[in-house]
Amino acid sequence: MNKTLCPPSALGVFLLIALPATGRSQTPPEPEARELETGTDALLQAVSAVDGRTVWVSGHQGAVLLTRDGGETWEPRHAPGGDSLEFRDVHGFDARRAVILSAGEGGASRIYATEDGGETWSLRWLNPEPAGFYDCLDFWDDRRGVAYGDAVGGRLRILLTADGGRSWELVRDDAVPDALEGEGGFAASGTCVEAGADGRAWIVTGAGTRPRILHTADYGLTWRATDLPLVRGSAAGAFTVAFRDAAHGVVLGGDLERPEQTRSRVAVTADGAETWRVAVAPPFPGPVYGAARVPANGALVVAGPEGLAMADEDVTGWRALDERSFWAVAAAGDTAWAVGPSGRILRLDWDPTDAP
Repeated sequence: MNKTLCPPSALGVFLLIALPATGRSQTPPEPEARELETGTDALLQAVSAVDGRTVWVSGHQGAVLLTRDGGETWEPRHAPGGDSLEFRDVHGFDARRAVILSAGEGGASRIYATEDGGETWSLRWLNPEPAGFYDCLDFWDDRRGVAYGDAVGGRLRILLTADGGRSWELVRDDAVPDALEGEGGFAASGTCVEAGADGRAWIVTGAGTRPRILHTADYGLTWRATDLPLVRGSAAGAFTVAFRDAAHGVVLGGDLERPEQTRSRVAVTADGAETWRVAVAPPFPGPVYGAARVPANGALVVAGPEGLAMADEDVTGWRALDERSFWAVAAAGDTAWAVGPSGRILRLDWDPTDAP
C-alpha cells in the first residue's frame, strides 16, 4: 500500500493559531515555534528525539541528519546508498548509536546501524522477499526492537531484534494474525508501530477490508488484532499510533485518495486497544501521518500534509499550530520536533527557557 505514499507537499505561509479547547481536559498552552536551518532540501520523513539536545532525522535522497545541540546545527551523516534510498524511519539511542530503515520493494527495504554517530553504517538486515515492503520500526530499550512490513503471501511481516538492531528475525507465522486482503501499513512517518512499557507494542494497518491494530504484551513474540473504527479504503486506514500508558492510546489516519474525507480519522482507547471509539479530528483536512506525545504535559502533536496541530491528553480539544506540510513528529521532555518537505524542521518548546 505504502509503495506510492509520497503525495505532493502542501506548502503555505507560516501560521500559529490558538483555538479554544472544546472538550473535558484542558489543552496545554501553545508552544513557542522556531524553524531550524538544516542545509538540505530533502523530504524529511522520520524523527527520533533522544533528549532535548540529541535528535536524529531521516528522509528521502538518502538524508540522515543529527543534532547534538538542540537543533542549532545539523550534521549530515554519511548514509549508505548515497541518495538512492528513502530512509522512512530512524531510531536514535544516543548521539553515537542509531538504526535507520529504508523502505521500498524487495531489497530496497533495509536496516542499517551505526555506533560512531553516523560516520559509518553497517547493513544489518536486507529484505529477502521481492514482494516485501517494510514500513516502520521502534525499540523497547537499547536491545529489544520491532519492525513491521506489509503482508507477503497473506502473512504480515514482523521482525524482532534482541541485540540493538545488529540482527533481526521474523516472528513465526502462527504468532501473527492472518493478513486481510490488501492489508498493509503506511510508511509515512515511522510511527505505524510503537513500543511501550513492559513488552507492549502496537502496530496499525490499513488498505485492507478494514483498518486494524495489532498488539502484543510479550515483546512481540505473539500478536492479536482488533478492528479500528477509522475510514476504510484501498488507500485508507490508520497511519500512526501513540499511547500515553498501557491503557490509553490514540490512532490517527485518513484516506489518501479522498483527502476531503475528514470523518473517522481519529480513534481512542482506554483499555489497552481492546475497544475503540471515534474521537474529534484535528483542525486540518486530509490524513494524519505522524503523532507523538509530549512527556512533560501529555499533549498530542500530530502532523499531516495539510498542517500541524496539538490536542489535550484525552484528545477532546485541538489547537492548530501550522498550516504547512509535515510528515513526522517526535518529542522529549517539554520539546517536540516536526519534520517535512524541503528539509523543514520545526522545534516546539513549551518551556522556552530550556531552549538552546
